[in-house]
Amino acid sequence: WLGLVLTLVVGAIMGLINGVNVSLLGLPPFIATLAMMMVARGLALIISGASTISIANPGYIFLSTGNIIPGISNAAIILLLLTVLAGFLMNKTVLGRCAIAIGSNEEATRLSGVNVRFWKTMIYVVAGVFMAGGAILYSARFGFVQPAEGVGFELNVIAAVVIGGTSLSGGRASIFGTLIGALLMETLKKGLTMMGVAAEWQLVVTGIVVLLAVFVDN
Repeated sequence: WLGLVLTLVVGAIMGLINGVNVSLLGLPPFIATLAMMMVARGLALIISGASTISIANPGYIFLSTGNIIPGISNAAIILLLLTVLAGFLMNKTVLGRCAIAIGSNEEATRLSGVNVRFWKTMIYVVAGVFMAGGAILYSARFGFVQPAEGVGFELNVIAAVVIGGTSLSGGRASIFGTLIGALLMETLKKGLTMMGVAAEWQLVVTGIVVLLAVFVDN
């Protein structure tokens, strides 16, 4: 349990660093988060000695693969709970309202008296905690972790978010839509696999989907 808590704390710290880089240092969000991704991957290689780490704790594995409700994996239940929580944060809290306002017009939000730097940083912290939760479920599903795990996931995330109705220019976002976008991307991936499409061509299709989604958003 201490390991799980520390994982969430590490996620929050990474989000905090991203938030500071963006809100205080003025770095472009894409560059700041891309750099943090590279740093995290490098640290993962260093800490693990570039080797796979097996997870032998059955309780940890149960978090994702167990069935508290017969026929439904715990991972699916946690996904739905986290989706509801994210929707609540987005639509019913100051954090969510500030996120939408800042994305729509940051300068107008600042002039209206909102502490833009603070709330922008908090947005990244919360995102980091959610990211850490996803990492826990992902590692529990397979029972091991690799330092190079997750390469290319960022493209699927961008596609899911844009397809779900979130605007890359800010001011519009949908948690439920993002869930639908993620399910569509996974369905597309599984469908291409069942059709016998090679993995490299699946990347081509995913890239085209991202381009089309961004075009429609624009």
